[in-house]
Amino acid sequence: MKAIRVGLMQMDSQDQKERNMRRASELLEEAVSRGATLVGLPEYFNFIGEENQESEQAETIPGPTTTQMAEWARKHHIWLHGGSLLERVDGRDKLFNTTVVFSPDGKIVSRYRKIHLFDVDVMGGPAVQESTIREPGDQIVVCPTPVGTIGLSICYDLRFCEVYRILALKGAQVVFVPSMFADLTGRDHWEPLLKARAIENQFFVLAPAQIGKKPLYSCYGHSIIVDPWGTVLAQAPDGETSLLADLDLEKIEVIRKQIPCLKNRRPSAYRWP
Repeated sequence: MKAIRVGLMQMDSQDQKERNMRRASELLEEAVSRGATLVGLPEYFNFIGEENQESEQAETIPGPTTTQMAEWARKHHIWLHGGSLLERVDGRDKLFNTTVVFSPDGKIVSRYRKIHLFDVDVMGGPAVQESTIREPGDQIVVCPTPVGTIGLSICYDLRFCEVYRILALKGAQVVFVPSMFADLTGRDHWEPLLKARAIENQFFVLAPAQIGKKPLYSCYGHSIIVDPWGTVLAQAPDGETSLLADLDLEKIEVIRKQIPCLKNRRPSAYRWP
């Protein structure tokens, strides 16, 4: 399959998990009714609350939320990218920020744990030390599917170009960046970073995002779909919504033949300082 219709969910998730799950289901059904066969949720789509609530709300995988997502995938016969959720692992004190991908028969076919933790202190903006409560993943993950090879990343990973170059070299055609991007930094950085990752690696970038005020900061939203040329195919307005676009995967090879950046790499000359 060379062309696919994708749907992204933009959400204002809060600390009411039942409401968040219901809203995700509604937005997903809206996207499917408009022909989406690959659907993606935003970061922490099922729960965003205070730090002292997180341990209770975190889940194992498989668990209640992934069981429900599996049912959505089966019901609508779609490939479902599960945004991310708080993952609890027995024997570990900290939680993972984890995404999962489901096949149309409801099976988990891939899992990615966020590698880069949000440890920042932005003047006039958020001051966050995610590493005090999260454990980082250590694997860069691609997921081959009949609708294209999917690359996995989460939010702050976006600022680390190494992840996306490795995803490209591992064959990624469509890369998800589910996010809870801060409003202050998002105004200037969100779209340029997403376009840069798409242009330099010549693949599609899909970024379903959170909107609204959260415990630590307000979110920028502006979920977006960018093609390998850096053209914005679709961008969400303010508010909870589903965002759709048609991806022509053949465009990747056309652009890579015109500007063969990946082919012209010279790894032997790249020396880390």
